[in-house]
Amino acid sequence: MSTDRESRDAGFDSVRAGYESALRSAMNPGRTRRLLAEHLVRVGRIADSRDIWHAEVQSGEDGTRWMNDAIVDAMATGDLAVAGELAGIFAASRWASRWRPPRDSAGRELPLPTRTPNTYLSVPKLDHDMAQFGLLRQRGVLGAEFDAIIADYAKIADRLRPLGTNSRSPMEADDERRIGHVYSRIVHVSEAGRLDHALSKSWDRAAVQRQYLQESPGLVVIDDFLSPQALQALRRFCEESTVWSGNRYADGRLGAFFFAGFNCPLLLQIADELRVQLPEVIGRRHPLRQLWGFKNSPNLPADSTVHADFAAVNANFWITPESANLDPDSGGLVVYDVAAPLSWDFGTYNESLEYIRRYLHERQARAVTIPYRQNRAIIFNSDLFHATAQIRFRPEYENRRVNITMLYGDREQDEHHPSPLRQPEPEAAAPYAWRSRAFRRGR
Repeated sequence: MSTDRESRDAGFDSVRAGYESALRSAMNPGRTRRLLAEHLVRVGRIADSRDIWHAEVQSGEDGTRWMNDAIVDAMATGDLAVAGELAGIFAASRWASRWRPPRDSAGRELPLPTRTPNTYLSVPKLDHDMAQFGLLRQRGVLGAEFDAIIADYAKIADRLRPLGTNSRSPMEADDERRIGHVYSRIVHVSEAGRLDHALSKSWDRAAVQRQYLQESPGLVVIDDFLSPQALQALRRFCEESTVWSGNRYADGRLGAFFFAGFNCPLLLQIADELRVQLPEVIGRRHPLRQLWGFKNSPNLPADSTVHADFAAVNANFWITPESANLDPDSGGLVVYDVAAPLSWDFGTYNESLEYIRRYLHERQARAVTIPYRQNRAIIFNSDLFHATAQIRFRPEYENRRVNITMLYGDREQDEHHPSPLRQPEPEAAAPYAWRSRAFRRGR
């Protein structure tokens, strides 16, 4: 007599066989493959569909958009487990390396990405990666072959150093030959699995909700945000995981993104627990839309990153030890009491720095400065203009300031602290900034 599991497996095998038979005779085999992959996700067999998702992403921009949309849809419905698994497949399909190749459900290696994921070099990115590889060598994670790779990074960085911190230079053919197989690729990921609880039990959930909902414009600070175990695991994940591929930012800031490997069960547990434990602020109404991390170089000028975000609620928290901070009164976040008007496009409220500064001056904006503390979170109305405060941190790699951001919901759906509905349009709107489809959907 067959068990329930055997029956389910038999049913799955029958469905897959039917799809594969249809695939052989299909007028549009690509669409049939996608239908099979989507079906496997619905029945909880994501692992069995890795090869299909991988092949579609490798096939070109259309396949990439299709998988991007599937991840965004999973996030929008609150299914973070599925979103995380698909984002992991997506990242491996675009940023994998021979040290961490993509694999199918049987453990067989899938083809590595043929395109270099990031063809622009910058000195801060090269310096960061050399320090990170050095740390991983000391900890016995990477092998001796990385000594030569670090030396090649150093030669390229020395060539580019006269161009300055904010310069980004296209890879030359020799650069590609030397480091193209490792630059911005996922070489190592520190495992950070789920815990009994990720959020600390020391802070008062009811008080946080009450302050956020009742006090305009919507801002609350939480200390001891994560449990000690979660903080330790997340610090190691950010130190060791080679996922800091975003180098288009000024002053040496590097970004790591959910779709590019900044993804682990612990991060998703934090995001889900926060949504559940703040039901009136976030809850089901505001699903997770994006999450990312930023690493700073030791110094960042004041007032250089002022922007607002596309979401309804912003959760921002810091994980680097306070001993790294050379200025205990700064290094944190500046939040203004002025929100971005709904009529503004993303390129204006997120990237048009000079226009934002003028707008804040005209509105006589008042700033709240929240000093840096390890394991401190700020939950605030995402429409509020905000900026990283001036940073002066110790220069060693482990002392880099790391902040993690989780964005929930859409600004148009924020019933607690809605943005002004009508404001004058910019005199000359900034060019539209690049935005992923994840930012565009549902807006």
